[in-house]
Amino acid sequence: MKLRRGALRAALALMLLPLLTPAGAVEPISLGLAIAGAAASALTGFISYPRLYCYFRECCLHRHDKRAAAALQENLDKKLFGQHLVSKVVVKAVRGFLNNTNAKKPLALSLHGWTGTGKNFVSKIVAESIYKRGLQSKYVHQFVATLHFPHAHSINLYKDQLQSWIRGNVSICPRSLFIFDEMDKMHAGLIDSIKPFLDYYELLDGVSYRQAIFIFLSNAGAEKITEVALDFWRNGRTREDIELTDIQNALSVSVFNNKNSGFWHSTLIDRNLIDYFIPFLPLEYKHVKMCVRVEIELRGYTVDEDIVSRIADEMTYFPREERIYSDKGCKTVDAKLDYYYDF
Repeated sequence: MKLRRGALRAALALMLLPLLTPAGAVEPISLGLAIAGAAASALTGFISYPRLYCYFRECCLHRHDKRAAAALQENLDKKLFGQHLVSKVVVKAVRGFLNNTNAKKPLALSLHGWTGTGKNFVSKIVAESIYKRGLQSKYVHQFVATLHFPHAHSINLYKDQLQSWIRGNVSICPRSLFIFDEMDKMHAGLIDSIKPFLDYYELLDGVSYRQAIFIFLSNAGAEKITEVALDFWRNGRTREDIELTDIQNALSVSVFNNKNSGFWHSTLIDRNLIDYFIPFLPLEYKHVKMCVRVEIELRGYTVDEDIVSRIADEMTYFPREERIYSDKGCKTVDAKLDYYYDF
């Protein structure tokens, strides 16, 4: 830093020179070039210092691993409702992976549950915890099955394109994050094309994939998750009593044998390359009200509990007799608020 400080002092001295030197003593153009050269030299010295460079330009792994894990924990605690398993497993998995300097394979998380339970929301929080620009980061790559892989007859082309995309981006940034949405709509066999990148290889064609993170989002397995949650409820136990071991194995088997899961007979499951199958429990009435309150606050309005209750009451719930779980989670809360507030 001494050289950089010296360069900066030189630049400042040159900028002050006109104030200390009699008029005409220094030729104006030469002085301007000298000032510009010294300032550029000082600035180049500072920007070449990694932390300062990353302040001005986004870097691969923008945040320190420990800060990323802390940000993830804080955001999940504040913004995610009714998903104790998700908060616990995602934080431990991501924190452990980021702090592991000798990971043997990439981190692969598969998030399962009904629409509106928070899968996309959690993947967004993971991205934001690692990169300041979150999903907009050039190191975060999001695929939507119906948009990026729409045609079954083009599956071989998609496989080649997907492999090339992952290989190219991990070569640029080893800590790349890949998010696959709508896995339950992905053509069977397509996801197996990325199997080499998730496996226990040290290098593939000179590239290491061991720092990359893969997140899969799917509605597949939601029925099995609801079945377990209902069993706990009917036996007088709370949703917080549910442990990952109560669901994870049954969930992975259900997804593996589901032809419409995107993971049907997938080698990713067969070879145990998915590290965690994470269940998103169906949301209850009280969780919907929490979502409404947060959305009202985000829009800058004072929370009106009457409106909170009315919006929650308008949602539809299942099973039909018990009416315990919202069939759309919190997905339509935002649209319903527009009816009650003149935004």
